[in-house]
Amino acid sequence: MIIDIHAHVFPNKIAEKASQGIEDFYNIDVPNNGTIERLLELSDKAGVNKVVIHSPATTPHQVQSVNNFIYDCTQKYPDRVIGFMTLHPDFENINDEVERCISMGLKGVKLHPDFQRFHIDDHKAFCIYEAISGRLPLLVHTGDFRYQWSKPERMAKVMDEFPAMTVIGAHFGGWSEWDDAARVFKGKNIYVDTSSTMYSVPPEHINELIRQYGTDHVLFGSDYPMWDAGTELEYIEKLDLTNEERELILHKNTERILGI
Repeated sequence: MIIDIHAHVFPNKIAEKASQGIEDFYNIDVPNNGTIERLLELSDKAGVNKVVIHSPATTPHQVQSVNNFIYDCTQKYPDRVIGFMTLHPDFENINDEVERCISMGLKGVKLHPDFQRFHIDDHKAFCIYEAISGRLPLLVHTGDFRYQWSKPERMAKVMDEFPAMTVIGAHFGGWSEWDDAARVFKGKNIYVDTSSTMYSVPPEHINELIRQYGTDHVLFGSDYPMWDAGTELEYIEKLDLTNEERELILHKNTERILGI
């Protein structure tokens, strides 16, 4: 069993434009088109059984339409995909939207402060954390040396304010700021995913990060459409892990968090 916790998908009519936007934002090549069909094609090829899908609402006006799209994907491919909702601090009815998405079967929340343009520890975002703390896991983009929005230090403050909230720090807790993230989150009960990290960080360093966070707190993620699960799994195979540890990372930790 393999579960990919981190995949972005977009409606077919805007998928290529959205993928191009990611390419421009990060100044990297994005080889995949961002559609759910391409994601599942690559997942099949890699032997991935289930994928957690999400897409950030860059404005509050997009929240419901994005969540409806994610829900539609879960209905079209109920045995393959699990949906996470998007929220935005400026959306007026956070509690109502959380309840609506829970009723639709969405299993968590994804935030990307850099795309959504809010500081993750801004008090205006606390309405989100209050609505989901102790109820739903939060998968959050953390880290980017270019911006202040999602600094690991900011996320650590949020975790102190909401200790009951289950937090998954994407990209080993801090994209491009992996060592800073490891320092800031040391001793905190944070989960991290493997996405958008192993292409840049050597296996020896990845092994160290896994040991710090704990193999029971690391989740496999691809960050489609930037990367694909097959390539990411090849990186996993190069790591110094026992079969039991690999099973934890590839699916058991995610199953435990999501209750599936």
